[in-house]
Amino acid sequence: MRDGGDIEALIQMMARLPGLGPRSARRAVLHMIRKRGLLLTPLAELMTRVARDARECLNCGNIGTQDICDICQDNRRNNGLLCVVEDVSDLWAMERSGVFKGRYHVLGGTLSALDQVGPEELRIPKLSARVDSEEITEVILALNATIDGQTTAHYIADQLEGRVTLTSLAQGVPIGGELDYLDEGTITAAMNARKPV
Repeated sequence: MRDGGDIEALIQMMARLPGLGPRSARRAVLHMIRKRGLLLTPLAELMTRVARDARECLNCGNIGTQDICDICQDNRRNNGLLCVVEDVSDLWAMERSGVFKGRYHVLGGTLSALDQVGPEELRIPKLSARVDSEEITEVILALNATIDGQTTAHYIADQLEGRVTLTSLAQGVPIGGELDYLDEGTITAAMNARKPV
């Protein structure tokens, strides 16, 4: 049996991370301890800085270290295209594909009557305000192909109808699929084959 409550607490905390169970967390912690100078100490320092500096972009909802994220500050991005995603992980998946060069809007989830999540709990009012105040010509609904994702897409389409061109991702995104789990090629095909809503 291991000695040290802090080590056991670290293993239990690591086991809470997505994709890591208790056994994987034990192996990861043991590896980090053995490589303390190369892994554990730099990781602890980085985690301290991220915990202190990470914040949500006031404009789009992305996560960064400034009030306005790098994507929103990038003058090379197409201001007329706005890609709406459920979560930051979906934004990052889109960025990994390299296919989209516009701006983003992170909703922070999907509408769900079961979980009592309505438009006000999401960033839908902020989306509507952005469409009115920025020179947006097209809103791309890149929401997950789940029931809640499609319900949210239909709601947004109703809210923005007649104000802007609306499109959604097309082929490549399977029903029930989530963007964060798709490869870059699938995301690229879906973005290039988007269709009117």
